[in-house]
Amino acid sequence: MADDTTLTGLPEHMPNHVAIIMDGNGRWAKSRGLPRLAGHKAGTENLRRVIRSFVEFGIKYLTIYAFSTENWGRPADEVTGLMNIIKEVIEKELDELNKEGVQLRHIGHLDGLEPDLQEKVLNAVELTRNNDRLILNIAFNYGGRDEIICAIKKMMEDGVKPDQVSPELFNTYLFTKGVPDPDLIIRTSGEMRISNFLLWQGAYSEWYSTPTYWPDFDKEELRKAVYAYSSRDRRFGKVSST
Repeated sequence: MADDTTLTGLPEHMPNHVAIIMDGNGRWAKSRGLPRLAGHKAGTENLRRVIRSFVEFGIKYLTIYAFSTENWGRPADEVTGLMNIIKEVIEKELDELNKEGVQLRHIGHLDGLEPDLQEKVLNAVELTRNNDRLILNIAFNYGGRDEIICAIKKMMEDGVKPDQVSPELFNTYLFTKGVPDPDLIIRTSGEMRISNFLLWQGAYSEWYSTPTYWPDFDKEELRKAVYAYSSRDRRFGKVSST
């Protein structure tokens, strides 16, 4: 593969679905002598630029890890600040995202959020539901283990018998129903953890870790990630295709 500094254009083999663990906001802020919330705000502002890059690259599905079920354990002022940032983003960016053909979907739980924020999320989903240029799944108040448990509970409620259970059926009970599994999962900030993200869906995803903090992850960083993906030989547990 070409050196990262010389990458131009796009590889022939592109991922259809990319998921991102947007990590490093707090460390980005600390390195600049700023409070953690300043890092979260910078990371949220960067998301707008990254979404445009996905649209430009023609990638159909993007799933972002915005707030996990475990993030409620963070300091109360940080959680409150994150909720306010989400409100602000919906208010400022929704119309533009809708014009650009982005369909917003929420995966996770809305309970626990203030009623007005729940309403904003639901309105955003409804407004953009017919768009199909980019499907943007926002994992907010989401956890992979919780998703699997919820799916099992729903199957039991529906009276699904053990001999009826299959991967195909199980997929229909997940929050990501109707969305293909991610081909590529990107984690920024250099961490090498799954962090309870898309545990079922990511079983055979290619992983890409970059030391770049999320607020600095830009179009060229995305280009590097898709070039790295294009060089992989995806075997899905089988022998090499070559």
